[in-house]
Amino acid sequence: MFRRSAYKTPAQLRAMVAPGLITHAALEAVRAAIRPGMTTLELDAIAEAAIVERGAHSNFQLVPGYHHTICVSVNDEVVHGIPGDRVLEPGDIVSVDCGAETPDGWNGDSAITIVLPDAERPELVARREELSEVTRSSMWAGIAALATARHLGEVGASIEEHIEANPLASGAPAGILRDYVGHGIGRSMHEPPTLFNYRTPQAGARVKPGLAICVEPMMTSGSEAVFVEDDEWTVTTEDGSDGAHWEHSVAVHDGGVWVLTAPDGGAEGLAPFGVTPTPLA
Repeated sequence: MFRRSAYKTPAQLRAMVAPGLITHAALEAVRAAIRPGMTTLELDAIAEAAIVERGAHSNFQLVPGYHHTICVSVNDEVVHGIPGDRVLEPGDIVSVDCGAETPDGWNGDSAITIVLPDAERPELVARREELSEVTRSSMWAGIAALATARHLGEVGASIEEHIEANPLASGAPAGILRDYVGHGIGRSMHEPPTLFNYRTPQAGARVKPGLAICVEPMMTSGSEAVFVEDDEWTVTTEDGSDGAHWEHSVAVHDGGVWVLTAPDGGAEGLAPFGVTPTPLA
């Protein structure tokens, strides 16, 4: 049972729109600029500038021991990669996770995965784009489930069911990271409740108006087994398979669902699932 404060008032949910859109703008700035030959630290600077110029600050920098605006994970790194002097190469699959906090203390959190073009290795690019797309669409399956689910366990089951129904070209479903999960968001970037990206015996927290939740599947093209690098942050696949990560912050309210980190509230992503988002009143 989660404390009542895990659920927001309508006014609090409305206050979360601004940090959500700022987070989106930072990721779009990275998406527009990313190319082979850039360093991951250059991407970090681009996201930082986009957040600051909109009057907010990075909430990643509020995490003890972390000093960057984004996490950027490349190829076999799935999540929590630290920006640095790594130079991006053609064909790389790059996951970028970002968050912003506005001066009034509300947070946004979102992630995208980008596959860099490589004319000499189209098969590699296609394989990595497939992994990214299955991960992205499984996120939308989870968000769509929020529109009708009674408990978060139904959302996690919807994510796993979508992955199983859309196997990779290898014939196997994408691996689902088990120890890294979705989470509530609000005054802090990470709050209760927990959202598992797979089926669990537990029903999970209630899905009801006032819930603000980050739906963020993290997938691999092989085994789900991962380890943490010596930097104590970067999560890497044990078998060297590729990773992908997609995330949106979502509000559940009296009228339905609204994706806080998408300018259209999630209309485009939800359309294939027959769900229409409702703006926050």
